[in-house]
Amino acid sequence: MVVDTMINIIHIVVPILIVVASFYAIYLKDLIAAAIAVSAMSLLLSLEFYILQAPDVAIAEAGIGACLTTAILIISIRATNREEEV
Repeated sequence: MVVDTMINIIHIVVPILIVVASFYAIYLKDLIAAAIAVSAMSLLLSLEFYILQAPDVAIAEAGIGACLTTAILIISIRATNREEEV
C-alpha cells in the first residue's frame, strides 16, 4: 500500500521535473547551461522509462540522450566563438 503510494507520487513528480528542465533549457541564455538542462531532462526521462518498466529504453536514453548528446553539444558550443568576444 505504501509502496504503491510512493510510486504514484514518483509518477507525478518526475514528469513535472521533466517539463521544468525543458523550460529551463529554453529560457537559459548561456548555451552550456542550456545543454546541461537538456541533459538533466534526458536523465529524468530515462528514470521515467525505468519506472515504467522499460529498462532497455532507459539505458539507451541515458547512454545516448544524456551522455553522448550532451558531450556533442558541449564540444560544439566550445568550438564556436561568442559575439561578445569578436
